[in-house]
Amino acid sequence: MSEVTGVVQSQKKKKPWLGQAAPPGYVPGLGRGATGFTTRSDIGPARDVSDPTDDRHAPPGLRTVGDQMKASRKTEEEDEDLNDANYDEFSGYAGNLFSSGPYEKDDEEADAVYETVDRKMDERRKQYREKREKEELEKFREERPKIQQMFSDLKRKLSVISEDDWTNIPDVGDARNKRQRNPMREKITPVPDSLFTRGLAQNATVNTLDARQQQFGGINTPFPGASGLNTPFPGTATPGWATPAGELDMRKIGQARNTLMDMRLSQVSDSVTGQTVVDPKGYLTDLHSMLPQYGGDVADIKKARLLLKSVRETNPKHPPAWIASARLEEVTGKLQVARNIIMKGTEMCPKSEDVWLEAARLQPSDTAKAVCASAIVQLPQSVRIWIRAAGLETDAKAKKRVFRKALEHVPNSVRLWKVSVELEDTDDARIMLSRAVECCPHSTELWLALAKLEDYQNARKVLNKAREHIPTDRHIWITAAKLEEANDNMKMVDKIIERSIVSLKANMVDISRDQWIQDGENAEKSGSIVTCQSIIKNVIGIGVEDEDRKHTWMDDAESCISHGAYECARAIYAHALNTLPSKKSIWLRAAYLEKSHGSRESLESLLQKAVAHCPKAEVLWLMGAKSKWMANDVAAARSILALAFQANPNSEDIWLAAVKLESENNEHDRARKLLAKARANACTARVMMKSVKLEWCLNKLDNADSLLSEATKQYPEFAKLWMMKGQIQEQLGKVLEAREAYTAGLGKCPRAIPLWILLSKLEQSKGNLTKARAVLEKARLKNPMCADLWLASIRLEWNAGIKNIASSLMARALQECPSSGLLWAEAIFIEARPQRKTKSVDALKKCEHDSSVLLAVARLFWSERKLTKAREWFLRTVKIDQDFGDAWAFFYRFELNHGNEEKQKEVLKRCVNAEPRHGQMWQSVSKDITNWKLKTKELLLLVAAKVSVAF
Repeated sequence: MSEVTGVVQSQKKKKPWLGQAAPPGYVPGLGRGATGFTTRSDIGPARDVSDPTDDRHAPPGLRTVGDQMKASRKTEEEDEDLNDANYDEFSGYAGNLFSSGPYEKDDEEADAVYETVDRKMDERRKQYREKREKEELEKFREERPKIQQMFSDLKRKLSVISEDDWTNIPDVGDARNKRQRNPMREKITPVPDSLFTRGLAQNATVNTLDARQQQFGGINTPFPGASGLNTPFPGTATPGWATPAGELDMRKIGQARNTLMDMRLSQVSDSVTGQTVVDPKGYLTDLHSMLPQYGGDVADIKKARLLLKSVRETNPKHPPAWIASARLEEVTGKLQVARNIIMKGTEMCPKSEDVWLEAARLQPSDTAKAVCASAIVQLPQSVRIWIRAAGLETDAKAKKRVFRKALEHVPNSVRLWKVSVELEDTDDARIMLSRAVECCPHSTELWLALAKLEDYQNARKVLNKAREHIPTDRHIWITAAKLEEANDNMKMVDKIIERSIVSLKANMVDISRDQWIQDGENAEKSGSIVTCQSIIKNVIGIGVEDEDRKHTWMDDAESCISHGAYECARAIYAHALNTLPSKKSIWLRAAYLEKSHGSRESLESLLQKAVAHCPKAEVLWLMGAKSKWMANDVAAARSILALAFQANPNSEDIWLAAVKLESENNEHDRARKLLAKARANACTARVMMKSVKLEWCLNKLDNADSLLSEATKQYPEFAKLWMMKGQIQEQLGKVLEAREAYTAGLGKCPRAIPLWILLSKLEQSKGNLTKARAVLEKARLKNPMCADLWLASIRLEWNAGIKNIASSLMARALQECPSSGLLWAEAIFIEARPQRKTKSVDALKKCEHDSSVLLAVARLFWSERKLTKAREWFLRTVKIDQDFGDAWAFFYRFELNHGNEEKQKEVLKRCVNAEPRHGQMWQSVSKDITNWKLKTKELLLLVAAKVSVAF
C-alpha cells in the first residue's frame, strides 16, 4: 500500500508539460522581461516555402535540426513501410509479420494480381484525373498567365509600327550597379608592322651567311673568359638575330583583306538592284502580311471558330452562321478559307440572298460574276443581287444590259428603274420612265421624274395621271404649282394649292403645318417664290387657335428667317398683317425684315401701309422719314414728319426727329425755330437739352448758358443738363463755376455716376489728386457696387504712378463687383505680362459673355502676335455686342495693321450697319462737341486712330 502511495505521489510531482512541444510563438523568459536581443544565428537563414520546417522546439527524439537528427530519422523512415497494405484500422501502420519469411511463387502471383487490380483502377480514374488537372491548369493560367501570353497582342502590333516609332523606343533601364554598367574602356593599341615582321623572322630558316659570319666562321661573340679567341662556342647561335628570308608587304595584306570583305558583302547582296536581301523597310511589311490582321486573343478566335462550326453542323440551313464564319476567317487573314466556307454556304442555303451577296463580295471580280450568275438562277427576283451583278461590270453598255435583264424579271422594282434610268440619256430615259410608271404606278418619284423630262403640256398630263393614281401625296400638287409658275401661269398656282388641301382632306390626309412650311422653304430655295407664298398663305392658319395666332405666326416667321427663307417670312407677316392690321409689333417686325433683307422701296411701301393702319405709332413715322433722309430725299422726309405732326401733335420724338433732320442738312435756323415751337408746345427735359446742345454746337455759348439756367430751374433732376452746364463752363475756362455746377448737380442727382466722374476729372486736371480721390470715395459710398466708379478710382491711381494702391483697389473692386466685365478687362492689363494669361482665364470664368472681357482677350492675343486667334475673338466680340464701339475701333485698327483691304472694308461696312453708340473711347469721341456732325464711318476712323497698338 505504501508503494502504491509513493507511485501516485511521484506522478503528482511530475509536471504535465515536460517532454511536450512548445506552443507556437513561445519565447523563453518573455513573461518576466528577459527577452535579450536576436541575431541572425537565432533567426536562421532565409528559407523558401518548400523548405522543411525548423522544429527546434519539438519534443526529444523528434527534432529535425542537425545532421545526427536527420541521420537517425532517415534510418527510421527507411525501415518503416507506409504502404496501404501495411495499414490497419485499429493499430495503424505496423511491420509485416511475415517479412522475414520466404517469398514464394504464390506470393508473387498474389502481388501480380493486386498490381493488375491497381492498374485497372488507376485507368478508370485516369480520365477524370486528367480532366481535373487540365481544368486546374487552365484556371491557373487564367490567374497567372505566361509572359508570352500577356504580350501576344503587343507583339502583333509590332507589324503596324513605323520605322520612326521603332527608333524612338527608349532603352530599357539597366539594373546593374555602377561598375557593371560603366566598365572601364578596354584600350586597344594598334600593333606596329615591325612587330609582325620581327615575329616572322624568329622562326625563319637562313641558307646564306653574311660577310661577318664568313669572316669569323660563326658567331661574332667570343667565348666568355677566353681572351683573344675569335672562335665561337660550338653548337650555339644567337636567337632572334637571324636574317629574314624576305620583306613582308603589308599593303598587299590590306588589299587582300578588302577583297575578302567585298566577296562576303557580295554574297549577301542582290546582283540586280545592289541592295541587301534583308530589306529593313520591307521587313515589317512582310511581317504585317504574314501575321493575321486580327489584334485580339488567339484563344478567342479558336473559341469563335469552334462555336460557329458547331452552329453550322447543328443547323446547316442557317445563313447567318455561314456568313459569320466567313467573316471570321476574313478578319484573321485566311481569305481563301473564308471563300471556301461561303461557297459551301451557298450550297447549303441556295435561297439566301445574304449568303450569295457575301460570296460575291469575297470572291475576285471574275469569280464574283460567276457567283452572281449562279445566284440569279436561284433567286431571279432579288433586286440586290441584280444591282450587285451590274456593279461588277465596268462597261456602261454591260451595265445597261444587266439592268434591262433585271427589269424583265422584276418589273415592279422602283429601285431598279431608278438606277437604270440614271444610265440613259434624256430620250431613252423618257421612254423608260413611261414604261416605269406603268409598271410602278404608285411611285411618286418616277412620276415626278417623268414630268421633269416632258414639255409643259405633256407634264400637265403626267401630273394629272399621277394625282389619279396617288391622290394622297402632296408633292405632286406642289410640283404642278411649280410647273405653272415656271410657265408664267401665276393665277393657277393659288388654285392648285387650294385644291390640293381640299383633295388631301377629302382623302383623309392630315395637313401638317410644319411639313407644308418646310415645303414652302424648299420651294423658295428652288426659285418658286409664288408657290412658296401660296403655300404659306393657305396653310399658316390651319390648326391655330385665335388666341395663339400672333405668337405662333411670329415664331414661324423667326424660324423661317433663321433658315434663310425670307420670302416665307414675308408671306407669314403679310398674312398676319391682313388678319391683324392694328398690331404695331407685327408691322415693326416686318419693317425690320425689309430693312435687313429687303430693298428701300419695299420698306417704304410697307411703312406707308403701316402708318395708315397705326397712325399713333411714332416709330413707324420716324423709320419712314429716316429711310427717305438716307436716300437724300429731304423733302419727302419733311412731308412724312409733317403728316406725323398731324397724327401726333405733341410728340417729343417727332419734334426732335424734325430738328435732327434740319440740323443734319445745315438748316440751323429752321432747327432753332422748331425747337422754340417744341419748347412752347411740348416742352420736356429732352427738348431743353437738344436746344442747349444745338446752341452749344453752333458755338453760341451765351444762349446755351441762358437756356441751361432756365432748364436747370425747370428740370433740376435731369442730370445731363448739369453735365452740359459744367462742361460749357470748363470750355470757357471758368473752373469755379464748373465745380459749382457739378456740385449743384450732385446735390440734386446723387445717383448720376457721370457727374461724379466729371467732377473727379476736373480736380485731376487741375492737379488736385487728393480732392479727386475724395470725390470718388464719396461717390462710392453713395453708390455702392458701381463698377464705373471703381474703374475711375483705379485709373486715377494708375495714372498717378501709384501702382500698388491701384492693384489693392482692383482687388477690393473685384470683391465688391465680381461679375463686372469692365473691371476684369482692366485687371488683365494691370497685371504683368506673365500673369495676364492667367488673369484672362479667371475673367472668362466670371464673365464668359461680357463684351469688355472678350475685347480684352482679343487684345491680349494681339499683343502676343497670335493674329488668327485675335481675329476670332474680335469677331466674337462684335457678334455678341454690335453696339460696343470700342470693339469696332480695335477690330478696325487690327485689320489696318495685319489685314488686307478686303477685310478692312468688311469691318468698316459692318460697323456702319451696326451704328454703335456705346463704349468709353467711342463716346469720348462721338460726344465731343466738335464731332457733332460726323457719321459712323468718320467716328470709327477717329477712334481707331486713338487706339494704342502696344499693350
